[in-house]
Amino acid sequence: MGGMNLKRRLSVAALIVMATPSPLQAMALRVGVSGSPPFVDKKAGVYEGISVEVWRQIAHAEKLEYFLIPYPNIDSNIKAVADGKIDLAIGPISITPDRVARNGIEFTQPYFYAEEGVLVPSQPPGLWARIKPLFGVAALSSITFLLFTLFCVGNLIWLAERKRNPEHFPPQYIKGLGNGIWFALVTLTTVGYGDRAPLTKAGRSIAGVWMVISLASVSTITAGLASAFTVSLSQTQLSGVMKPSDLDGELIGVVTGTTGVSLARSYGARPFPVPTLKEAIHLIKRNKVSGVISDTPILSYYMKNSPDKSLTLAPFRLSLQTYGFVVPSDSPLERLINIELLRLERSHQVKAISDRILK
Repeated sequence: MGGMNLKRRLSVAALIVMATPSPLQAMALRVGVSGSPPFVDKKAGVYEGISVEVWRQIAHAEKLEYFLIPYPNIDSNIKAVADGKIDLAIGPISITPDRVARNGIEFTQPYFYAEEGVLVPSQPPGLWARIKPLFGVAALSSITFLLFTLFCVGNLIWLAERKRNPEHFPPQYIKGLGNGIWFALVTLTTVGYGDRAPLTKAGRSIAGVWMVISLASVSTITAGLASAFTVSLSQTQLSGVMKPSDLDGELIGVVTGTTGVSLARSYGARPFPVPTLKEAIHLIKRNKVSGVISDTPILSYYMKNSPDKSLTLAPFRLSLQTYGFVVPSDSPLERLINIELLRLERSHQVKAISDRILK
């Protein structure tokens, strides 16, 4: 009987343990949220975005109760974790050496990889920008070479034809040379009016060689001018920031509490911190800053949803960023989140969330 009572008591105790919720499930987690679309966005009072959706998948899988607490920027969100005010920080939180070394917090494994880019003004080329290539070294040298070649061919044709064909190429040098250059020009352009034509063998030989040379000359000159125009116009499309070294000394807009502040300084730029990306972009449009540094997915998402031909992404990237969630040191959440993130990655659910929101 004693054995039966012991077994019954153990069974009851086991049921009580199984029915008792874990500490994480017993209370609603305080989750800080901060960042910009497409990672964090609030529509009609409901938070959504890549970071929010990934967290919801984790919370649903582990049956975690939680409520979201908004923070104005990433740094304040991280600080709230370190100060014990919240249990978790979510958003596009870059994992940086300085943040990892901070006491009181830990990062989960990354769930998103992004690059840091620069949004700059796009300046449509004016009239001078369009005709400027005509006065460049490439164009002027090509035109000079062409005129010199026409002069030489005109002289050779006149010398060969002046005696036996004075009607088309008069013996007088100026008039005869003019007709010779005219013949060379209409041959070059394949117009062939027929008002001037060589009759001598020497003249026809010179004309034949010139016809062959003309084909190659026109192609070469056309390609050179097209290349000069393309390069010139492509350079006028962007502001002075064409490569990372161009950031040196420039005033660059950044969002307060993001890695853009330190990244701007690392390239020699002068950061101009503002609370939101919208305000930073407003500074570009008012010509107050030379560009805005932020994560490329955030800038691309803005460009997609707010088409603006006056702005464009600079043709370079500054650095690679990895995003993770932030938890207090020694928090049981870290291991739990890491396991779920691995499951989401292996099942391609994180990619599916990202593709759905970004595309």
